[in-house]
Amino acid sequence: MTSSPLDLTSFNSLLSDEERMLQEAMADFANKSLKPNVQEWFDNGTLPAKELGPQFGQLGALGMHLEGYECPGASAVAYGLACMEIEAVDSGLRSFVSVQGSLAMFAIHHWGSEEQKEKYLPKMAAGEYLGCFGLTEPDAGSDPASMKTRATRDGDEWVLNGTKMWITNSPVADVAVVWARTEDGFAGFILEKGMEGFTTPEIHKKLSLRASITGEIVLDNCRVPDSQRLPKIDTLRGPLTCLNEARYGIIWGALGAARDSLETAIEYAQTREVFGKSLSSYQLTQAKLANMSVELNKSVLLALQLGRLKDKGELAPHQVSVGKLNSTGVALEIARECRTLLGASGITLEYSPLRHANNLESVLTYEGTAEMHQLIIGQALTGKGAFR
Repeated sequence: MTSSPLDLTSFNSLLSDEERMLQEAMADFANKSLKPNVQEWFDNGTLPAKELGPQFGQLGALGMHLEGYECPGASAVAYGLACMEIEAVDSGLRSFVSVQGSLAMFAIHHWGSEEQKEKYLPKMAAGEYLGCFGLTEPDAGSDPASMKTRATRDGDEWVLNGTKMWITNSPVADVAVVWARTEDGFAGFILEKGMEGFTTPEIHKKLSLRASITGEIVLDNCRVPDSQRLPKIDTLRGPLTCLNEARYGIIWGALGAARDSLETAIEYAQTREVFGKSLSSYQLTQAKLANMSVELNKSVLLALQLGRLKDKGELAPHQVSVGKLNSTGVALEIARECRTLLGASGITLEYSPLRHANNLESVLTYEGTAEMHQLIIGQALTGKGAFR
């Protein structure tokens, strides 16, 4: 009997010793510090973000793949493996890490001034400052060019007005990277907690990503010094590059949720007796487990190939879409199927698959819906854009 579904393809043999050590360290932290608490966090619809930030910072999980400014500078594959271990516990936790590192920190690292990088990145890498990323609006998700948030220049300041929606970490964030339309295009701004006209009401009653803090960003004549504007970008390329970074983490993370669902189902099927023998002894059960494991292994091998390309600086945006489309779809199907193997027990928080499935409904949609990624891939195949 294999100890993990990924043993079917000897996945670990494709990793370096350093990558395996990092994965084991992250898995150890996840199992000891996160997993024992995640049921309660999910049930209560909360997350102790301020406590977890420094813990993730000590592990080097925040801005893991960024260089300099006290960021770890790890490889893309190492970062992917970390995402997989964190999301094996819960998608909300991986979202917390992704928003901090791949969205807020990456935006400052890639598009910020030297002064901005030195001011914010070390504290964000340590988890001392928590960040969020304000792009999505109530009526502007897949089409960010239709955003209504506006920034108007007034001397050495900008006046921001608008509302951002579904923003992970916003109610607890010390720093918010917010994107707005300007007279000349688009701009990103670094807002700090406590600025006048900048509020972050929390969104409650979620059915998904409950172990995550989600909110709005409301800007009401919020005055921001020009020194807080990201100086290196004035087009939508700014936020879109950040989204590609976050999508890369999702490619690996979603498969962590799938792996945990599958491991949970296998363990349950071994001990659950039906008609005098274990559920795992039946052909139908084994067929389901075999099919899910094959899909998981194929998907992880794809994630590894994309990670190797990213480490070589050769990963194209449409290839990220291939991974995100595949991983989220496969992971959601696996989580749902594993729930069926658990029967009525599967609807309780004692077992993870339905919790993972609920979370993956959000992961399937955010950072680009499945339909958007299909169109990105379609454009790569045909050379024709079909977005409108």
